[in-house]
Amino acid sequence: MIRKLLASGVAAKVVQEARKPQNQAKIKKAIADFRAKRGGGSRPGGTPRY
Repeated sequence: MIRKLLASGVAAKVVQEARKPQNQAKIKKAIADFRAKRGGGSRPGGTPRY
């Protein structure tokens, strides 16, 4: 039970931080960098074909 409370508290904090405009820009840049590193992410749905 304590583990669930802790997890929900952490999740709430992550959501609060993700709503801030400066953090949204950081998140978008990180996703773009990750996609560029992985080869563009050109497939719809974002799943690679093996």
